[in-house]
Amino acid sequence: MFPQRLAAALCSLVCSAALLAAAPQEGQDLWTQSGAYRSEDTVYASLSAVTNILSPDVQFTWQDGTARGTADGLYIEATAGAPYLAVNSRALYCPEGVQIQEGHVMVPLEAYAALLDGTVVWQSDESFALLPGSGMPGPAPYTEEDLYWMSRVISSESRGEPLEGKLAVGTVVLNRVASDAFPDTIPAVIFDRQYAVQFTPVANGTVFDRPTEESVLAAKMVLEGARAAGDSLYFIAPELTDNHWVMEHQEYVTTIGAHWFYR
Repeated sequence: MFPQRLAAALCSLVCSAALLAAAPQEGQDLWTQSGAYRSEDTVYASLSAVTNILSPDVQFTWQDGTARGTADGLYIEATAGAPYLAVNSRALYCPEGVQIQEGHVMVPLEAYAALLDGTVVWQSDESFALLPGSGMPGPAPYTEEDLYWMSRVISSESRGEPLEGKLAVGTVVLNRVASDAFPDTIPAVIFDRQYAVQFTPVANGTVFDRPTEESVLAAKMVLEGARAAGDSLYFIAPELTDNHWVMEHQEYVTTIGAHWFYR
């Protein structure tokens, strides 16, 4: 049984563009009320159900496949199929995309709860409580400088590439930051010249160009935890260069768009 303070009103977003509200009876299981399900290691739950416990002032609307929630100082946006959930200026990565299940917009439970300063308390594998905090997102887990340079290297290296390709470029940068073989900050990795210039846009100056909107989004997603191309440390577009050192000396991982990734 849940304490009375945890039995907040729940509402469900439905795909018919109507917003239906349902108040759970005291003692009902939040797993059932939120339509929760487990996919591999991630539990997904209803966006509106979780939000209305952690930040009950949010009002949702649904239009053209997008759920939008607003309250004083808080804006939430989730589009069906999108690989992220926007909360104010942050972009929470959704590995399987924002899902619609039985009329509910489903999001990663623990990551989303943490974003709204809430805590998931597990009572069993399929039973949980939510402890509200401030109901507002905390500061992003990265600096403005990191976002500035990450968005620019992604944009200059992967214009015309799919979003996954942009995430992969960002992943390579972060993999290098974590590697003992490279510098340990994002700007230092981008401008590393220990073994000559590492990124072509640094050499031709395009790394200083204004980034595309999707590149800024990809940068936020990578800095929030999104990953692609595994543990790759290198990438190359074979059709655009005569220097194939990486292909000859490193282990192939995958191809995304025009880029081949290696570790």
